[in-house]
Amino acid sequence: MASTTSAPHPAEAAVPRWLRFVLRCDRAGSSWYIGTGFFFAPVLTMVSPWPALTAALWVFIAVAGLWLGLLGIAMATGLALVLRADTEIPEDYWRSILDYPQLTR
Repeated sequence: MASTTSAPHPAEAAVPRWLRFVLRCDRAGSSWYIGTGFFFAPVLTMVSPWPALTAALWVFIAVAGLWLGLLGIAMATGLALVLRADTEIPEDYWRSILDYPQLTR
């Protein structure tokens, strides 16, 4: 009996399924982190009279930076697995992460 599901593209089979999630989160998180950096500078200046609030904001900034660092490690691990499998990530995969339209063939 034939299977009704189509097999994944051979190159995409070597790409870990979780890598797409990590790449998207890293992309969104990095742009968010940089964007809010412009917001946090004046906010930290305004709340400097209250040490507890200033410390809480610094903890928030540090935790967000740590999360981005962990995403970077996961991204490097996933891309290393793809390199180790001696495959190339197809162009459509990258376009789907960057929200570019699909290529027409």
